[in-house]
Amino acid sequence: MNKKLKLEELDRLSIEDFKKSIKDPIIVLLDNVRSLHNIGSVFRTCDAMGVSKIYLCGITAQPPHREIRKTAIGATESVDWEYAETPLEVINKYKKLKYSLIAVEQTSESILLNNFDYKMGKTLLIFGNEIDGVSQNLIDKCDLSLEVPQWGTKHSMNISVTTGIVVWTLKMKKQYKQQ
Repeated sequence: MNKKLKLEELDRLSIEDFKKSIKDPIIVLLDNVRSLHNIGSVFRTCDAMGVSKIYLCGITAQPPHREIRKTAIGATESVDWEYAETPLEVINKYKKLKYSLIAVEQTSESILLNNFDYKMGKTLLIFGNEIDGVSQNLIDKCDLSLEVPQWGTKHSMNISVTTGIVVWTLKMKKQYKQQ
């Protein structure tokens, strides 16, 4: 019989064990994200996907905050994060560390996520404001732009949903390359 598992049956890592575990070399940068629920959801996704770190930049709120905690359900404790006033300092740091800098944005040269040949190297994914997206000055610093294919009329998705799709897809591309 197909039975739903209880939380205690899921064999989840403790926060200590998660912090010690090897993560994929993916870092998520949120620039000027307004919604506290989006921020919390991104934390939760990054925990689930084993992301190395989150950077919160500009007006992006920081834990501890009741509304972030509500959607993160503990992920602000497990995922490493740091605040940086400007995303450029983070981008410059990781450019020197030889990370691939990827703006998740629709641009004239963006690559559709499903067509992206991901090599699972050190990666900094940059996500922007819910209305304005990733700013042009950040796009100019990036190696490339990734776009999630869409077929509706809105041509945009919630940032937390987009983060989940992008990180999950990159992790799946890694899995298939290892087989």
